[in-house]
Amino acid sequence: MGDQKLMKSQLHASRQSCDISPMSATKFVVLIGVVSLFSDFTYEGARSITGPFLAMLGASATVVGVVAGFGELIGYALRLASGYFADKTRQYWTIVFLGYGMNLLAVPLLALAGHWELAAVLMIAERMGKAVRTPARDVMLSCASDRIGRGWGFGLHEALDQIGAILGPLVVAAVFHFRGDYQSGFGLLLIPALIALSVLFTAYKLYPNPQDLEPASVKLQSNGFPKTYWFYVIAIGCVAAGFADFPLIAYHFKKVAAVPDYWIPIFYAVAMGVDALTALLLGRLFDRLGFSVMVVAILLSSLFAPLVFMGGFYWALAGMALWGVGMGAQESVMRAAIAGMVPRNRLGFAFGVFNTGYGLFWFLGSALMGILYDFSVSSLIVFSMASQLISVPILLTAKKEFRH
Repeated sequence: MGDQKLMKSQLHASRQSCDISPMSATKFVVLIGVVSLFSDFTYEGARSITGPFLAMLGASATVVGVVAGFGELIGYALRLASGYFADKTRQYWTIVFLGYGMNLLAVPLLALAGHWELAAVLMIAERMGKAVRTPARDVMLSCASDRIGRGWGFGLHEALDQIGAILGPLVVAAVFHFRGDYQSGFGLLLIPALIALSVLFTAYKLYPNPQDLEPASVKLQSNGFPKTYWFYVIAIGCVAAGFADFPLIAYHFKKVAAVPDYWIPIFYAVAMGVDALTALLLGRLFDRLGFSVMVVAILLSSLFAPLVFMGGFYWALAGMALWGVGMGAQESVMRAAIAGMVPRNRLGFAFGVFNTGYGLFWFLGSALMGILYDFSVSSLIVFSMASQLISVPILLTAKKEFRH
């Protein structure tokens, strides 16, 4: 009886929603993409130096790996609750504003951190903010992307996102080069944080009712997720487990002096540039070819570990480019695929479950790789490659039942 009332309520809401034009949908995606551009400018600029910053404050490789991994775990696990809450309340903008505020304002506060413990708390708080706002934002992006192609919509958003991820590390590298201290870099990042919040408010004023982004006809369902979805979660979880977080990579660059300090953020910027181009390319290809493009991306990105952790300057740069390919796939088409697997009324929770699984695997993998690094770099490389490659047959199993 309760399910019938829920279904009627959802059906009534869907009838009241209206089709959004492709141009208006694109405008919304671009606006949210600009918010992400300045957001990534802020926290990716910080992320490019948090590994060396923690090392300077006295943290070990194990601490760096655990802090980075635990931040991702919290950052993804909270998306389960945030996604469920977004589906139940449909208060998308409230959730998004709360998350972005926490996500962005934690970064400049790193300039005040004099101990690695405080820096670790702020790094985790930044990830928590991202967790709060991501499912609600992705639901709105998914609705708009239905009009322009899911792969292209998420790919366009990720490309704009990564422009900020390129600029942030480059600006931080310049500040570090001329000022020679981390605090100046963190403090400067308050500016893009405030710009991001201003653009977000503009998007809210132009699209105050996110339900208007939904097509007039939406698929409704009250039972659980399909089997394909669970195979997919496991496959991408394996990718996450083997994907070394950048703070550990940056820690390695500093420890072995393979890359000068001021070049480390530039290497990260190169990876973010590859990420942006990969997201656009894979987005288009995903709309035409489906899962196959993800398999190719995983095979390529699995090669980053030996290049990054065993190579010199130029091999490490090539490895970072391949690392960027993997990030581009994870942040664009791997999110877009979720929108095609589950009904609209359960999409927020689906993103939450997916991201929680992803974060759990990321944490376990990051913590293990931090430990392996202190023990044997070769064992870290073997684990990283094996974990990513194991995902391929699982992903192909999911593909058999997926109807793109």
